[in-house]
Amino acid sequence: MTHAHSAQAVVTAAASAETLFDYLDDPARLGSHMQESSTMMLGGTMSYEFDEARGRAVGSLIRMEGSVLGLKLSVEQVIVERHPPHRKTWETRGQPDLLVIGAYRMGFEINASGQSSRLRVFIDYDTPNSVIGKIVGAIFGPIYARWCVNRMAKDAVGMFSREPS
Repeated sequence: MTHAHSAQAVVTAAASAETLFDYLDDPARLGSHMQESSTMMLGGTMSYEFDEARGRAVGSLIRMEGSVLGLKLSVEQVIVERHPPHRKTWETRGQPDLLVIGAYRMGFEINASGQSSRLRVFIDYDTPNSVIGKIVGAIFGPIYARWCVNRMAKDAVGMFSREPS
């Protein structure tokens, strides 16, 4: 499926490809920024629900639900590609009920480089289908998409840049 818009973040993490993949392979950890109230989430949060594979196998389902400004949001995602320790991709299933982005394909790629790894987090997305969603999505979708991929990438870098205790 082709999407109209995209965003990506590229960083270097002080971790092996295997260690970095293991960290990012946990959807709740990767999307922890969605579970926190923030300005970009307009004070709202999302919670996760997993199938028995917990998002760590092709075909695994991940559901997210929450609310923003009193509006109920939900999305169901399916893992479509998983090649440890190099690449993982997931995409929406059905029609997501989101404010500023609609259907999307998201993932990460890892390339080892000595003791560190190059990480690329990406999202390819459409605006929501409703007329209001298309307007709001055209304005805020790019900002939100950049924030999301940047947070995922920066959180991973931060996890592996801490000094040992």
